[in-house]
Amino acid sequence: MVLGTTFMQRFEEYCPQWLAEERDPVGLQIGTLHKEIKRVMMTLDVRPEVIAEAIAKKVDLVIAKHPPIFRAIQTLTADDPQTKMYLDLAKHDIAVYAAHTNMDIIDDGLNDWFCEDLEILNTRYLTETHRLSRSLITCHIPIVQQAHLIAKLTTRFYDLAGKIQISQDEHFMTLLVLTNQVSTIVNWLVKEEICSEQVDIKESTDEVTFGIGRVGTLATPKTLTEFSTQVKEAFDLDGLRIVPVCPERMIETVAICGGSGGSLYPKAVAAKADVYITGDIYYHTAHDMQAHGLAAIDPGHHIEERCILTFVEKMVEWKQVEGWDLEIIGSTTNTNPFYFN
Repeated sequence: MVLGTTFMQRFEEYCPQWLAEERDPVGLQIGTLHKEIKRVMMTLDVRPEVIAEAIAKKVDLVIAKHPPIFRAIQTLTADDPQTKMYLDLAKHDIAVYAAHTNMDIIDDGLNDWFCEDLEILNTRYLTETHRLSRSLITCHIPIVQQAHLIAKLTTRFYDLAGKIQISQDEHFMTLLVLTNQVSTIVNWLVKEEICSEQVDIKESTDEVTFGIGRVGTLATPKTLTEFSTQVKEAFDLDGLRIVPVCPERMIETVAICGGSGGSLYPKAVAAKADVYITGDIYYHTAHDMQAHGLAAIDPGHHIEERCILTFVEKMVEWKQVEGWDLEIIGSTTNTNPFYFN
């Protein structure tokens, strides 16, 4: 039996809520996690068609990139298809959990996967969102047991974006971890009987940063036309919008932010990007980009569906490591409201 709380604890070790931007409505939005779950579905959007799919497939928990409740609901009636889906979820006891900007910010998250798809290298954050302290956890662990511990530890907590550093000697191991993760890691060490509660914890002067969006370079510079074609093919698009500065301009430094990141274009300018990739670019924002000599490519918001496949793969890995009797599926409903004619 797998409890929803157990599953989401594992999910949040990879994609913690505290990484979300301020006032972003992430976490459990509908239903309860205090129940057994047998089938989990990953989706980009929570739409009536997606809920119909979840009901038909007997899903217990839906994990969505876009929060279904982003603003306060004024009415809750079955006559409105927008709100009827909430009633349908409650009727069928389907919980809905949202991971929004935290999925964009995490290392090895959505923006990093976009960079992989587009072969953008040597990436850094477009803009910093979090600066966190780190602490040292020192455990008495004989050298003969340390390799086993490191294997278990990195399997379990690699998801903290590689932010754990380990140093060893004959009798002790010291872990350099995010301060806000100390209790989680110590509790795990004790639960796994790896060490007693008598561990030494000290603050470190070391800090770790997180950020949204990425800036990197192409291995081979391309013209704006060539790179636009690459973007179109990478995301399997029928078309995209381009804000040109010069169609044959050579593109080497690329900034990218999934979703609707038009407001961050000054960060792309400051990073000396040749082109900025983001969705939902406003008319006047496009003019401002051109005035600053910044080309832009708008592939739409829906490219974020990239999260479905990759998170299903990750959750299947967690299931295998934990030995959970659980089915993980991705939504097959197309929620893109646009097409090109």
